[in-house]
Amino acid sequence: MTKSSKTEDARALLASNLQRLRLELGHSQEHLAELAGFHRTYVSQVERRVANVTIDNIQRLAAVLEVPVAALFTAEKSG
Repeated sequence: MTKSSKTEDARALLASNLQRLRLELGHSQEHLAELAGFHRTYVSQVERRVANVTIDNIQRLAAVLEVPVAALFTAEKSG
């Protein structure tokens, strides 16, 4: 696996988990952004894998979602 594909995999996993957890809590992108102190378009960019998210921003999102940072990078178990 190349370095860029690993980066894309991490971004895709983050995006997928962020969207799933946000929806599980019943938050819109706008509400999640407001709670985390971001603009709605930023959350949209993260979920669409457009934004390169900083560790600080990942921590803020995890705090609002009430999950450890690692949960945003853990593949959901199927079944």
